[in-house]
Amino acid sequence: MPVTTTFPGVYIEELPSGVHTITGVATSIAAFIGWAPKGPVNKATLVLSLSDYINQFGPLDSRSLLGYSVSQFFANGGSQAYIVRVAVDQATATMLESPPTNVPAASLKVAVPASITVGTSPNSITATAQNPGIWGNDYWIAIKNQSGSTGRFRLQVVYGPKGATTQTVVESFENLSMTQPDPQGRFVVDVVNNSSKLITVSVPVPPAPPAPPPTPPADTAAAGSFPQDTQLGNTGKGGTAGADGTVLTPSTAVATPGNFETVLTTSGFGLSALDTVDLFNLLCVPGEIVTTTLSALEHYCEGRRAFLIADSDPGITDFSKLGSGPGIAGANGNAAFYFPWLLAPDPANQNVPRPYPPCGFVAGMYAATDASRGVWKAPAGTATALVGVSGVAVPLNDAQNGFLNPVAVNCIRNFPVYGTVIWGARTTQGADELGSQWKYIPIRRLALYIEESLYRGTQWVVFEPNDAPLWAQIRLNVGAFMQTLFRQGAFQGTTPQQAYFVKCDSETTTPTDQNNGIVNILVGFAPLKPAEFVIIQIQQMAGQTGA
Repeated sequence: MPVTTTFPGVYIEELPSGVHTITGVATSIAAFIGWAPKGPVNKATLVLSLSDYINQFGPLDSRSLLGYSVSQFFANGGSQAYIVRVAVDQATATMLESPPTNVPAASLKVAVPASITVGTSPNSITATAQNPGIWGNDYWIAIKNQSGSTGRFRLQVVYGPKGATTQTVVESFENLSMTQPDPQGRFVVDVVNNSSKLITVSVPVPPAPPAPPPTPPADTAAAGSFPQDTQLGNTGKGGTAGADGTVLTPSTAVATPGNFETVLTTSGFGLSALDTVDLFNLLCVPGEIVTTTLSALEHYCEGRRAFLIADSDPGITDFSKLGSGPGIAGANGNAAFYFPWLLAPDPANQNVPRPYPPCGFVAGMYAATDASRGVWKAPAGTATALVGVSGVAVPLNDAQNGFLNPVAVNCIRNFPVYGTVIWGARTTQGADELGSQWKYIPIRRLALYIEESLYRGTQWVVFEPNDAPLWAQIRLNVGAFMQTLFRQGAFQGTTPQQAYFVKCDSETTTPTDQNNGIVNILVGFAPLKPAEFVIIQIQQMAGQTGA
């Protein structure tokens, strides 16, 4: 702020530099959508490792491809993923925010909460699994007097499938009370619901009756011994058994959407769960092959500046059936199509090999390439040997690859020395006949990276005085960001003038624009196109006769 001069002398005044650093956004945060045996329903949940996924969504389940694809993503270089568990039950609105009226309940039936009531009303506690699924039936509730405390008790969550010889306490909550408000702030509902990762509890209203509450059993049971009638889902004790219901998986018919596709694209469910995610870059729906659904997914990605990794039909064993290309509509090429499926061991079935969709493997390799080389490097070539792969479902040779590449089908091939590698880098707009500017994956993803980074990095411009000083600041900040990318090797050219330009002045922003509150920033860049075809010319030198 200006210095107020009062006495003769030297004054120091700090002036703003006009520098607003633009930081590049992440490029390889993946989003996976599918069915899982447990976990939050129709909500995007961040996981940072496979163990993190298993803790929240359960172990790998052969009924669904979701867990396997997430595992393959992390194994091949991925580090961050959002998981959306698709599960609905129109008959149980309490587990959902707003069940769609156009989804048949019979075909989309999923678990109702597993629950049990302890005590006699109104002095009772109802414990409910946090999300539907038969997983909740393996947990028990133990309530015991708190030693040395009057009117207080301990609530424990115990894991142990029915009939198991051992049980394990996984959560324990001490010094609880049925009184609200509790002088010590240990009202059972507040404590458990704010701390437990497995259950929620509720009590009747009012929480405490006029008569004293019944006394819980004394804490004299031997270690590991718990009441056998307090299992979540024990219908004989007023509980509701958990169930997985219909396992929602992608349709196996390319042109026929099923229940999974209906839920996936219904407002408020499936894909809509990603609306709350601030940033994701890669979208994977493992095993999704319905072309109309894939087109809808790509359209959603266009609005989020994200990129769809699309799987091919696992039933295709004849490469010539893909002669017309992926068939995914989308003018901006925010998707790439991969063929064929990959063979890998199944950890849930004694490591017996089975086919898997390529999206999880490919998304992990995108992340690994971004980290090692940059988003402008094509995620393909001999350096993209996929981890955890034992082969491809449909082996391809050079001639077959040459048939598919011009129609924008990215092949995954097995080479004797390099292993199984990604051998294509075209978007769904990459067919030779289209001549699209978004033909190649690295160019499209680099443009998305620049767009998202500038979108977030220029928010400070809004409501600033729209005149030459502002335009100069914009050129300074955007130019600094583009110069950084140039020095990292993201653009063509040997000088900044050949690689990029930033224009924001009276030519881009006319007086009419100023009157309408608009400032126009023009940014151009010269992308690096991948060396898709390498031609080596060999010539024999003719012998020279001496003079």
